[in-house]
Amino acid sequence: MTAEETAKKIRIALIDDHTLFRSGLKALLTRQSDFEIVGEAADGLEGVKLVEQIKPDIVLLDLDMPTMSGNEALAQILETDPSMKVLMLTVSEDGDDLAECMRLGAVGYLLKKIDADFLLQSIRHAVAGDSVISPEMTSKLVMKLRNDTYRASSASADIESLTPRERQTLAWLARGVSNKEIARTLDLAESTVKVHVQSVLRKLNIKSRVQAAVFAVEHHLDKL
Repeated sequence: MTAEETAKKIRIALIDDHTLFRSGLKALLTRQSDFEIVGEAADGLEGVKLVEQIKPDIVLLDLDMPTMSGNEALAQILETDPSMKVLMLTVSEDGDDLAECMRLGAVGYLLKKIDADFLLQSIRHAVAGDSVISPEMTSKLVMKLRNDTYRASSASADIESLTPRERQTLAWLARGVSNKEIARTLDLAESTVKVHVQSVLRKLNIKSRVQAAVFAVEHHLDKL
């Protein structure tokens, strides 16, 4: 394998207390030519230390673990490195768990019962900057946000500072649409859409596309 091929690999850290599941997941991921497992941890505390040491491209993080929960680990990982991509992989179908993980800044929330191909593509999409949520959880997230008073971003977020095009981009983000799909729909260059997305995040003082989607739904900015 050439140095160039090695450099293209997505470096993944696994944090899950179930050894058998972790082993199976590792076997699946390592069969992909573009994936590399660079570290494993069996609890949240160990996982936080691991991520800080090896700085992977993405972390697959379980929610219910001993010593430190997935939520606590997620918060600590992102406090140390706000740009780290953390993808929750859990059995929990609870809307509160989903909403809390999105509020904390996870790039996505996947159920362990998803099929292998969906997981593989979700990891690639997440590393590329897209938000990923198991299809059956999307409606729960929307309902949770519509029915609760929970806030996904700073109260100082200035909605009025968004341009019409940025508001349009935000509405598409609320639907979990990728930059490529937004560009095709709006007849724009993908690089232009990326600039709009970055501007939206900066103006609203939020960290990720998922949080932007949450903000849009919560503030009724998800209508096109």
